[in-house]
Amino acid sequence: MRRAPAIALCAAALLACAGGAVPTAPDLVSLADLAPAVSLDMRYAGSENFVGVPIDGYEAPVCLLARPAALALAAAQHDLEAEGLGLRVFDCYRPERAVAHFARWARDLGDERTKAAYYPRIEKSALFDLGYIALRSGHSRAATVDLTLVERHGDGTLRELDMGGPFDLFDPLSNTESPEVGEAQRANRLRLRAALEHRGFRNLPVEWWHYTLVAEPYPDTYFDVPVAAP
Repeated sequence: MRRAPAIALCAAALLACAGGAVPTAPDLVSLADLAPAVSLDMRYAGSENFVGVPIDGYEAPVCLLARPAALALAAAQHDLEAEGLGLRVFDCYRPERAVAHFARWARDLGDERTKAAYYPRIEKSALFDLGYIALRSGHSRAATVDLTLVERHGDGTLRELDMGGPFDLFDPLSNTESPEVGEAQRANRLRLRAALEHRGFRNLPVEWWHYTLVAEPYPDTYFDVPVAAP
């Protein structure tokens, strides 16, 4: 069943969208409804992230995506289950107010509490110039997802595969084909890429975890609907 976002589209907005106008809110669905086996670790709803606090606009630890992206991700999960693998998602749709929160943090050069964990080899003052922080994010178009692979054990527990570096590490090591990672780690990154490309996603080469649906439904529109429980 489709779940409506916190701000539902009204009938007038639906008619405008049908006529080609920019929608006021994306048609979001909860990934948990379509693919309950996907593991969720929604980092920005809590404090385990590079800012160190819950991020503006994340009112619940849920993954919301435009329906085509959610369906494609559910298909990738189904494919991987045949190999005893699955997906763990860190971030999905991201409201613009969250992107603005990231930008404020990046401009505050006196706050380096998370440097050792998230950007040990990069000066915080360089995060904008190097592209690690931006004023706009593809996540706000509702068809981009950050994720990794997990292996399911016989007792039902999940273990993340070794990708050679953690999610949201601002470092050249995070490049999908970084020569700094080992052979097994590189194979894991490429296995994730193959699984997602097979279902219509493309990778952002500087971040092994970052994928966008090629046929995204809102390619030119950035939204600010909060991430809330359906």
